[in-house]
Amino acid sequence: MTTIRTRAIVLRRTNYGEADRILQLLTPEGRQSVMARGVRREKSKLAGGIELFAVSDVVVNSGKGDLGILTSARLIQFYRHILEDYDRLQFGYEAVRHVAAATESVDEPEWFDILQEVLAGLDVRTMSRQLVEAWFYLRLASLFGRELSLANDVDGNRINAESRYSYDISEQGLRQAANGELSADHIKFLRLMNSKSLRILGQIGGINDVLPECWTVARQHAAL
Repeated sequence: MTTIRTRAIVLRRTNYGEADRILQLLTPEGRQSVMARGVRREKSKLAGGIELFAVSDVVVNSGKGDLGILTSARLIQFYRHILEDYDRLQFGYEAVRHVAAATESVDEPEWFDILQEVLAGLDVRTMSRQLVEAWFYLRLASLFGRELSLANDVDGNRINAESRYSYDISEQGLRQAANGELSADHIKFLRLMNSKSLRILGQIGGINDVLPECWTVARQHAAL
């Protein structure tokens, strides 16, 4: 029997039988399906360690096939403030849903860090929800091999500070346009979102003037 101890974020919980649950966990090693036996019983020691919107320390034993057996679960960080804001809660569900679907085809270790950073960002009430969403959308596209090009436009020309641009949905990139909604400041911030963590981005002031357009570009690029 193989035993693994790791960190995990719950992606999905499905009731099974009278008291069990099958859990889809996201770990730094990838996605893992586990059986949590008796977790729905009132005195279960596992129940408090498998909350949604949380990072847990879990111990999983190998079971039959690909379904592991959860033997221990302890909360490391519960992002409870997400539950206090309806819009943040809804996006939290959306982010978890997108990652759960994405890991079925692209099971990369980076998903864990991305989702953990999104949950941590949503938990901080002073951090713009729109910033969290835009950052996530760019990461989502990137892990699917569609990183937004901010060096060249769709015609292959270098993007320059003197021109304005629009996002071309059909070409999935920026196109030079005299009345384009994207200025040099928008492109500078999109580059920062492509390269920096949410924690660092949250410390940058004066982003409200460019964030709405950057959010729209990020969402369009993620094809959402």
